[in-house]
Amino acid sequence: MEQVYLTKEGKKQLEEKLDYYKTVKRPEVIKRIGLAREFGDLSENSEYDAAKEEQARIESEISEMEQKLRDCIVITKIDTSKVTIGCNVELLNNTLGQTVTYKIVGSTESNPLQGLISNESPVGKAVLGKKVGEDVVVTTPNGDIHFTVKKIFA
Repeated sequence: MEQVYLTKEGKKQLEEKLDYYKTVKRPEVIKRIGLAREFGDLSENSEYDAAKEEQARIESEISEMEQKLRDCIVITKIDTSKVTIGCNVELLNNTLGQTVTYKIVGSTESNPLQGLISNESPVGKAVLGKKVGEDVVVTTPNGDIHFTVKKIFA
């Protein structure tokens, strides 16, 4: 399994999600399976089949979350001398003349709409290890985007 990086906040969120799946979602689907069984013949019971499929999905997600939590590397110290996982980085998009700020996180926490980009994303990969003032080129299907690292902060 690939290495999973989590910030302290990301680990806490994943632990809370796991707890919710175990204490709320799992019991809900078990209840649905029980109700569906009451409809009779299981071979032609679409409610039962749907509930069993949902149960399999939930159990798979629980297992995946447990694995990530067991094997994760929690980012505790953030080095702001260069771009690292866990830091915030302000970039100047030289093509558009706009400044954007991202927090570099592991793929589990990634949410580009909230400014959380993965260390595995094209921009994340390109900026890792860069220092303030360095230029970065990110290749996209629509062409290259040129950035300058303006600020790195915790």
